[in-house]
Amino acid sequence: MSELPSARGAEVGRRIGVGLMYGLWKPRVLGAWKVPATGPVIFAVNHSHNIDGPMVIGVAPRASHFLVKKEAFVGPLDPFMTRIGQIRVDRDTTDRTAITRALGVLQNGGVLGIFPEGTRGEGDFAALRAGLAYFAVRGDAQIVPVAVLGSSERRGRLIKGLPPLRSRVDVVFGDPFAAGDGSGRRTRKALDEATERIQKQLAAHLENARRLTGRG
Repeated sequence: MSELPSARGAEVGRRIGVGLMYGLWKPRVLGAWKVPATGPVIFAVNHSHNIDGPMVIGVAPRASHFLVKKEAFVGPLDPFMTRIGQIRVDRDTTDRTAITRALGVLQNGGVLGIFPEGTRGEGDFAALRAGLAYFAVRGDAQIVPVAVLGSSERRGRLIKGLPPLRSRVDVVFGDPFAAGDGSGRRTRKALDEATERIQKQLAAHLENARRLTGRG
């Protein structure tokens, strides 16, 4: 059995993250009260910028374990990210170790963070991978959609790949929902149907979050 990511480490990561995020930018967090206080939860985060993951780790009301591409585990970041409970994943293969660790987080009633689009892009949830549905159904987890808005602004940047320092970044948590249809089925068809349901929910949340924050 793969060693599970450290829950205590994830809480340390949250405390470091909240200091960094509020120190470097101006996060405005909406809907954090919607996150279930206990039980398995998946944060489904739109991904248009490098700071989206660290921002959610820092401002979320619960400590979280994100699935992070192995390429990010470089140099001193490797032991650090492992210590704060983040999960390295090889996107070029079916990474059984990462899958086992992610399911272990949910089975222990923890919070798993996923970028369901797979890679950084438009951040509009247009292309979803089936992985999110798989973890939600297998882990019997509630999905909380999370929209990170403003992180992709290009004006005033000092560092390429990061939003302007002290600029406002909105993080909007949505209503939790179940991915499955209640039957407990895990067939390919059931997962495809769940992925479709998830996509509609996430797209609706993103649209609502943009309207709420005035970001288009």
